Amino acid sequence: MLEQKIRERRMTLEEFAEFAETFARERGEPGTLGLRHLHRLVAGRKSSGEPLGPVRQVTARLLESIFETGIEELLSAPSAVEAVGLEVSAEPPGRADLEIAAALEWLDERAGWAAGMSRAKVRARVRESDPGALLDQRAWRAKVGRRQLVRALDRYYDASASGHGMYRVRYGDEEVVTTVFGRPDWWDGVAALDGQSDRLVFNTEAFMPRGVLSARGVEAAVYRIAESAALGVRVANLPLYRLLNVQVGEVLTGTVGLAPFIEYALTVDLLEREMVDAVSRRHGGLPLRDEYLPDVGAVLDPAGRVCAGGVVALCAIARPRDRFRGEPDFALLVQERSGSVLNAAGRLAVIPKGFHQPLNDVRADVQLGATLLRELEEELFGRTEVDTTSGECRAAAPMHPARWSEPMRWLAEEPGRLRLERTGFGFNLVSGNYEFASLVVIEDEEFWPRFGGQVEANWEAVGLQLYSSLDGGLIGDLIARESWSNEGLFALLQGLRRLREIGGKRVDLPEVELSGL
Repeated sequence: MLEQKIRERRMTLEEFAEFAETFARERGEPGTLGLRHLHRLVAGRKSSGEPLGPVRQVTARLLESIFETGIEELLSAPSAVEAVGLEVSAEPPGRADLEIAAALEWLDERAGWAAGMSRAKVRARVRESDPGALLDQRAWRAKVGRRQLVRALDRYYDASASGHGMYRVRYGDEEVVTTVFGRPDWWDGVAALDGQSDRLVFNTEAFMPRGVLSARGVEAAVYRIAESAALGVRVANLPLYRLLNVQVGEVLTGTVGLAPFIEYALTVDLLEREMVDAVSRRHGGLPLRDEYLPDVGAVLDPAGRVCAGGVVALCAIARPRDRFRGEPDFALLVQERSGSVLNAAGRLAVIPKGFHQPLNDVRADVQLGATLLRELEEELFGRTEVDTTSGECRAAAPMHPARWSEPMRWLAEEPGRLRLERTGFGFNLVSGNYEFASLVVIEDEEFWPRFGGQVEANWEAVGLQLYSSLDGGLIGDLIARESWSNEGLFALLQGLRRLREIGGKRVDLPEVELSGL
């Protein structure tokens, strides 16, 4: 509710933190409210992922004075009734209200309904929904293991299509299979993300397939909107890049178009939930998959669907010798995804992980390196203004060097401090998304003493874990965990392969070997 009230004031979190400090000074309130503290209050958790606990009295009094509302209500979940517009308020609509309105308008059009019909349908679904039951559903979906999904998708698709198959490797004595689908040459090369080997181009005339949704598609879209409103899932209807074609080699070439996020979120993104539900309930009905992604031919034809995707990167930060930790190594970062994200909620992933989408410049932002730098700023260095879910960036060039965070500015001062590489590509059979596995290496060990304390995950994660590149056994246990997202594990393994080649004495890991299709 606190976040909703801030959005209703047409403020970003950063703007509100500044406002709160000014308010406290002018009213003689002793409380303070820094931006990171505000992020924790909005998330309801500490940066470690633990529950927030009681709020300091001075902070609670400050917030209560600003909003004239009790702290218990401010830190409660917003009403799903308010989110779908069942009550009329004198306040201007907040960001969540506007995004839901856009989704309802889209659904009216794609279902062939009169204006307002989708709002009535979603309203009825919300009234029937039990928030506790929805939370339980989300919890048991997160418990469906990665290997269960691999087996189910292997049965559904003929994975023996000429020269293609699921990503399969050996790590030490263990074989690991993911739902990332492709060719061995997509996984056996490395290229710098420096603008020279990354030549995706934007096609302004790309046609996006559209039509009236099937009855099953309409039902699933209604449920997704109602569930998102009830659980506070963040949705921002900004454009995504959709892949049209791609050629993967030392130089990456291909074309992309644009699609609104809602077009993706209410169609092909529903495939993951449908598959997870089918596996957990042990029934075989997959009507959405039969419609949107029925066979390997459809998987390998990105232009025939809304094929969104992203960049998923293993981040490795050089650390000097430490009297507790031991010899110089790389800190490897792993996140647990929060329940507020649209996909892979509650699952392990590497960080940064983000959709391939433009900020303000659709041609320049198409380069994968641009997406990766933006995600570093947003997910690890605290730049909230490049968070696309807020939808409120007013800067003409938000990634201009003059606006970089202090850690990013330091990394750019000298060549050799930061390495960005593409380590693999594939289509994720769970969702049909395209996934670019990447590696971020901060090679100057001076970074960790200077900025290690400022590295903090944003709202998309409920926890951030560190692993040492010298601890092969612990990393082996990590790889074996069933809670991994498939694209996250793909990027982790490809990153470890590359890190073993370039890391020298900082790395002591078993070899990651491709084991065929």
